[in-house]
Amino acid sequence: MRLRYPLVLASGSPRRKQLMTDAGFSFTIETRPTDEVFPDTMPANEVAEYLARQKAEQFLPDLGNRLVLCADTVVILDGQILNKPQDEADARRMLRALSGQTHRVRTGVAILSPDGFDSFTDETTVQFATLTDAEISYYIDVCQPFDKAGAYGAQDFIGLVGIERLDGSFYTVMGLPTHRVYQALKAFMI
Repeated sequence: MRLRYPLVLASGSPRRKQLMTDAGFSFTIETRPTDEVFPDTMPANEVAEYLARQKAEQFLPDLGNRLVLCADTVVILDGQILNKPQDEADARRMLRALSGQTHRVRTGVAILSPDGFDSFTDETTVQFATLTDAEISYYIDVCQPFDKAGAYGAQDFIGLVGIERLDGSFYTVMGLPTHRVYQALKAFMI
């Protein structure tokens, strides 16, 4: 896909890189340090988009004629955000909490361009099967899910054997709602 401006994917996620490549976009990758902190009083539904916008704002001083695409994904269980696990025990705690439950995954996207700012959030509801301690241990040992919100990747073992049902986009759960990103970037296509 040819865009009016060079596209920057502001993410170190190999999954987002692969999704953008598979969607046909040419881009460079550039990340900027960003504190992924949000106000304690912020509703969980607003956090992903807020964090994506925070990441994009890091590019404001030297944007030039570029498009910058940022994203952030949160897992919400019973109104509480499950961030990236701090360690193995935290990952185990999160996966046990998700086991047999329905949760929501929200991915916020921010696109910064010379024309302004656009942001949105996409949500998918995920139903997990009941996971055994052995399945959880295997997953943590093999997949090391410490860089994933909610301690899991939909494309990994736990997603393959544990996700019973999705209501929404699988790619939103992976970390980038490609259908919505494509529609947003169409405005910049030549």
